Amino acid sequence: MKIAVATDKGVIASHFGHCAFFEIFKIEDKKIAEVESITNPGHKPGFLPNFLHELGVDVMIAGGIGSAAVSIFAENGIIVVAGASGQARDVVEKYLEGSLENSGVICEH
Repeated sequence: MKIAVATDKGVIASHFGHCAFFEIFKIEDKKIAEVESITNPGHKPGFLPNFLHELGVDVMIAGGIGSAAVSIFAENGIIVVAGASGQARDVVEKYLEGSLENSGVICEH
């Protein structure tokens, strides 16, 4: 499994599309096996969800995220968790434990 987290300096970014990096956590046996940092290639409508899908991402975690991006992720079978905050690694560990809640709050701008 691969979990992508929208980050700025290791902390969850407030908006998915405007983050500096995507931290990609490779999960094996419900534990973090590897982490790769990818520079955000740019915010263009519809591009990032497909970009992350091509990287094999299964889960996307962000602070805020727009409804169009959520729809594209859903079309690609990618789970979106919105409203997250804190250090990326800590948030991924909470997700793996089943204690990270999706706020369901979607940005409308």
